[in-house]
Amino acid sequence: MKIALMTHIRHPLRPPFMGGMEAHGWHLARELAARGHEVTLFASGDSAPPPEVRLHAVLEEHYDRRYPWHDFHGTDTLNDLLDATFAAACRDVAAGAFDVVHNNTLHRFPPRLSRARRLPMVSSMHVPPFVALRRAMGDSVAPWHLVTTCSRLQLGRWWEVPPASARVVGNGIALADWPFSASGDGSAVWAGRITPTKGTHLAVQAARIAGVPLTLYGVIEHRDYFKDEIAPLLGGDIRYGGHLAGANLASAFGRASALLFTPLWDEPFGLAAIEAMACGLPVAAVEMGAVREVIGPCGTYAPPNDAEALAQALVKAMSLPREAARARVEEKFSIRAMVDGYEALYAEAVAAREADWPGIAYAPHELEVAPEVVTAGA
Repeated sequence: MKIALMTHIRHPLRPPFMGGMEAHGWHLARELAARGHEVTLFASGDSAPPPEVRLHAVLEEHYDRRYPWHDFHGTDTLNDLLDATFAAACRDVAAGAFDVVHNNTLHRFPPRLSRARRLPMVSSMHVPPFVALRRAMGDSVAPWHLVTTCSRLQLGRWWEVPPASARVVGNGIALADWPFSASGDGSAVWAGRITPTKGTHLAVQAARIAGVPLTLYGVIEHRDYFKDEIAPLLGGDIRYGGHLAGANLASAFGRASALLFTPLWDEPFGLAAIEAMACGLPVAAVEMGAVREVIGPCGTYAPPNDAEALAQALVKAMSLPREAARARVEEKFSIRAMVDGYEALYAEAVAAREADWPGIAYAPHELEVAPEVVTAGA
């Protein structure tokens, strides 16, 4: 298939990844290309896709460099930039003669493009719903526009009664990139974007209470949070280990005995959890969102903002079998399973393109999209 893979453009798609969405898009592109698909990645120009994947730059560099999300989120400045960028990207996609589009943008234009122009598309919702995108998804229901969430819980967040076109496809990782380690050194790790919603401070507090050495890994996204709430807690057995590329992070996971996973938002999945589990780490987790759905019996759980309970969970987690954590990822969350699921949806969307759908007559020449198509209903 000739596939357009549209991505979120807050950060570039290049290792070391800023977060789960960037890792998901990059590895999805690599796996699709390895399966013989012709993949074009619609991303920021400072991305670095796998060599067999073509990059179509939708803007010169990721927007967070010039318009940091924490300063510009919700402003006309950033909204206008995103609207102009994705309007142009939609025109390029519609003109590109792609068999199917995989939409990971979290923007409202691509779903409407699919609905209006009978463009086969799979839209993956990686976050809880917000008003503009929820409305666009509701406007865009069609047999050829299929929608995925990465957990059953998130499917229920998006729709009280999900349409037939909405499915669950769990995230997956390349198991060879996260080798299993049979034993740990008695320490814990935490990995992710260092920002308040990820609960980094709670991990540090719990590790201190439990007397367990802890290393934090990840990009410092919210610098004031790190300076005010994390840096004062560092020292002794608690340290910051930097933002590591995949192979180095996998080695760090393999040396440890448990992962602290501390979301303080409605966590849709938790990619860091399955990466650590693949390396053999049981997880001590704050139970938010889909955390238990993903980790299952390979973790112990604490309520939000309870460092004492999380410390107890950490001690218990370190006694759980490492083999079970690896086995759960192999069974449920391999990249092979994820892409098998997506490929089946691609084929379904393509086959549904000529389906009888009230109010839309299929005319192939109409795939030449005009700006008003994607802005309608905004």
